[in-house]
Amino acid sequence: MRTFVTGATRDSDETKNDYEGFLSPTVIRAFGDYMTVHRHQADGQIRASDNWQAGIPKDVYMKSLWRHFLDLWTAHRGSKDPVKIKEALCALMFNVMGYLHEVLKEDK
Repeated sequence: MRTFVTGATRDSDETKNDYEGFLSPTVIRAFGDYMTVHRHQADGQIRASDNWQAGIPKDVYMKSLWRHFLDLWTAHRGSKDPVKIKEALCALMFNVMGYLHEVLKEDK
């Protein structure tokens, strides 16, 4: 039990998920910037920000994940271009989250 100087009380938070601590706001902002840029489709249309949640096959995520992993690995081994590295990391993050999203949907 926690008691605050105001007298308010709350249960202990030791076993609760600490999203504020687990996630980096800098990373979330960079990922949001990446996602905003990639909302623009080849046909000029802008897709909804949650379009991916409608469902993308896991094999599509896996193939894309590998392409972007190779981009990251190549940059890591060579140019160290921060733009390419950030782009690859955000693309990997998208594919990992999308794959996990599909796995979690299977659990329902």
